[in-house]
Amino acid sequence: MTATPSERLAALGIVLPAAAPPLAAYLPVRIAGPTAWVSGQGPVRDGASVWTGRLGAELTTEQGHDAARLAAVNVLAALGGALGSLERVEGFERVAVMVASTPDFTDHPAVANGASNLFAEVFGEAGRHARVAFGVAALPLGWPVEVEAQVTLKQ
Repeated sequence: MTATPSERLAALGIVLPAAAPPLAAYLPVRIAGPTAWVSGQGPVRDGASVWTGRLGAELTTEQGHDAARLAAVNVLAALGGALGSLERVEGFERVAVMVASTPDFTDHPAVANGASNLFAEVFGEAGRHARVAFGVAALPLGWPVEVEAQVTLKQ
């Protein structure tokens, strides 16, 4: 028998927080038919940014990876809050990971793997996805990463 996303989260020792309220005029999750789009989430725990700064300056690739993993936890929290249950997710289609970095930083894929690996750990093959990871000059609240996702829902 295959474990559910909730069971996999528990096995990983991850308790999803309550979905964070939006920072501005947008919806945290938009559902249209069989698709849900999750707005960008940052590395926040208990309402506070865990990491701030830029990759290649204040933060290492490993710290960026961990920040992306936490941002992915917050993607799951937003998604679970909107859907009522992560068991409604059919699969992850596309993930975008924005990385606040110096112009010479080039390890964006390794940072983004923090999010991608978590989705695969929680959803198995259904968590594997197409992805874009790119550098930006700055992100909200000084975050080093922001993660958004597009998922297909079970009908």
